[in-house]
Amino acid sequence: MIYLHQRALLRELFDAAVAAAAPAHCLPAWLPEPPDAARGRTVIGGAGMAAAAMARAVEENWRGDLERVSGIVVTRYGHGLPTRCIEVVEASHPAPDAAGQAAAARILDAVRGLTADDLVLVLLSGGGSALLAAPMAGITLDEKRAVTKALLACGAGIGEINCVRKHLSALKGGRLALAAAPARVLTLAISDVPGDELSTIASGPTVPDPTTCADALEIVGRYGIALPDAAREALLTGAAETPKPDNPGFARCESHIIATAQGSLAAAADLARARGIVPLVLGDAIEGESREAARVLGGIALSCATHGVPLAAPCVLLSGGETTVTVRGAGRGGRNVEFLLGLALALGGHARISAIACDTDGIDGSEDNAGAMVLPDTPARALAAGFDLHAHLSENDAYSVFAALGDLVVSGPTRTNVNDFRAILIEPH
Repeated sequence: MIYLHQRALLRELFDAAVAAAAPAHCLPAWLPEPPDAARGRTVIGGAGMAAAAMARAVEENWRGDLERVSGIVVTRYGHGLPTRCIEVVEASHPAPDAAGQAAAARILDAVRGLTADDLVLVLLSGGGSALLAAPMAGITLDEKRAVTKALLACGAGIGEINCVRKHLSALKGGRLALAAAPARVLTLAISDVPGDELSTIASGPTVPDPTTCADALEIVGRYGIALPDAAREALLTGAAETPKPDNPGFARCESHIIATAQGSLAAAADLARARGIVPLVLGDAIEGESREAARVLGGIALSCATHGVPLAAPCVLLSGGETTVTVRGAGRGGRNVEFLLGLALALGGHARISAIACDTDGIDGSEDNAGAMVLPDTPARALAAGFDLHAHLSENDAYSVFAALGDLVVSGPTRTNVNDFRAILIEPH
């Protein structure tokens, strides 16, 4: 069986989730009135997977004179778009590179020396932490890259990763806002983090940071992450401490989250209802190991199929958030395909359950796919193709399996990011 109906419906659900977070859809209503044309100007800065699309949405909907608007945003290689007055720079993600470092330095330079009549409009989305590469004084970009790669590989959560990154940065953790004072700073953010915490989105360059040097030291110690000597010393002495809410530099800062995972899940739920399928949103902040999350969600799906609890078929289980992968093998694949490989094993080829899991930015980890699909015949087709699913899961090699089966979802860059999207479809007898 080819399961064309299931494939089409699952892809429709993913596309609806992505469309709900598209900057052209969610950003225009949040744009401010331009500064007084006689005295003030507008400087744009930003970073993330959605940065180019956000910049274009600003240009297409700006209510003032675009000649008084300038700035720079940085996005991942291949995620750029042509713009008129806001420069788009492409850089590396998830590990930072020299292009991101140069862009971050230019954004810092652009906001320095402004007056109270000026406006700084900051456009943030998921991926901004890596793309705004501004290592603290005393550490090199290569050292920052090494710390970032170690954090990504050890299974740390995004909040933990960004806590460390903020304290090793010259820009994150509220420092960009302090550099822009006394200008007004307005931040528009598309949230990719569980809980939609502004201080975690792109490592919060324009908001106070609730985490401390002690928190960062505890995290690197717990995961056994090696730090450069200068970074460890700065954390131990408190020299790397981030600005807190009582800092007067935040007096003229305002922030808004303009798109969330919950909003995208709601859009997918609306589509499911229109197709006669009952949706259940299990949460927009699911974290933990991808393969373990798969066992839990797979168990709920099997309960629906077998007992009609918590929902009777036809139904779809929707969830978002950001799971993690502790890398132990030498295979290929991001957290979404690892989730799906674990789900395929948990479901055991159940005849009425299929699923999709994709990153809403269009890139699952560092591969060319957004994610993949699991269909009722996935285990059987994999076995016929010579794959041992348990062995491939142990090697973190889910990509190879789904690529060979033709079940990867390749969307290309979506130019937004509200993190992972998962839909598990349970059909009636």
